[in-house]
Amino acid sequence: MAFPRLHTPPTLTDTVAKQLLAEIDAGRVQPGEKLPTETRLAEQFGVSRTVIREAVSRLRQDGIVEARQGSGVFVTGQGGNRALRIDAAELDSLDAVLHIVDLRRALETEIAAQAAAHRGKRDMAAIDQALAAITTAVDNGGDGVTEDVAFHRSIARATGNPYFLATLAFVSQYLEAATRVTRGNEARHADQMRAVLREHEAIVDAIRRQDAEAAREAARIHMVNAAKRLRQAHR
Repeated sequence: MAFPRLHTPPTLTDTVAKQLLAEIDAGRVQPGEKLPTETRLAEQFGVSRTVIREAVSRLRQDGIVEARQGSGVFVTGQGGNRALRIDAAELDSLDAVLHIVDLRRALETEIAAQAAAHRGKRDMAAIDQALAAITTAVDNGGDGVTEDVAFHRSIARATGNPYFLATLAFVSQYLEAATRVTRGNEARHADQMRAVLREHEAIVDAIRRQDAEAAREAARIHMVNAAKRLRQAHR
């Protein structure tokens, strides 16, 4: 099966903003230093001033540069406060998507452990309901991807830490297309569907028993196997 292109190619604005940021991160443009004028940057990049203006505006929104009236645009030195962003345009290869899976594995394992340690009765009921919804969706001919996302979010919610939930939502958005590919492959292989169900059940069982280490390990196994299934779907 050919792996689908997950995102549209980067725009000129994306490319210019990324290269400007790379120059700043590499220290070739220091904090407090003024950027070249729009005209000069347009000449250097071979693009219009409109593209430069949009790229600089993006950096300004992230607090990386600031405009000083009558003086120009300067690097702020506050790059560490920038908003977290993953360049979706780069996620058009299997290797790139697997990097996101690795990131999600690190997150999901701790989420499962924290959910086991802190979940309440209502949390457990919500997790059970979310797990059942996946099976129902698949039995009704769906791929269960939306329900799968809801299942993992129910576990994140059970941690009691809203930042786990927010971070998981941020990372997971970049994997939805890839997940649909693996689900399509799993649908043709009943043994894989059963394996996914068993992995989910192992996570839920550990959370129910409030065994944090078992939950962490079950989540790790699930994400490792998810990466394997993604590779198989790519063949």
